[in-house]
Amino acid sequence: MDIPLFTDIIRMFTYFFGIVGAAVIIFGGIGATVNIILLEVRKKLITYNEIRADLTGKIVFGLDFFIAGDVLTTVLNPSMSDLLALGAVVIIRTILGYFLSKEFIQVSVS
Repeated sequence: MDIPLFTDIIRMFTYFFGIVGAAVIIFGGIGATVNIILLEVRKKLITYNEIRADLTGKIVFGLDFFIAGDVLTTVLNPSMSDLLALGAVVIIRTILGYFLSKEFIQVSVS
């Protein structure tokens, strides 16, 4: 396999995962906004905790796509500084995802 072609394929998947991650988070935000409006205007049978749980789940799922994109980016440029930067980003996003997941579980139980 030609290396430039391989690099282009990885770069394409990196962009794809970034777009999918952003789309999942945007979709979750729009859905939460619509549900809040329906709750307030039409008194829809949904609670704020359910809306929050759904949005939190979408954010965590979107972050997973961003991490996948970051990993692929580092595969293209595996210098020590890039590996350290990836490690820091993955740690921050993993911690954020962990606490959002805890929030999701607490909200779901309530």
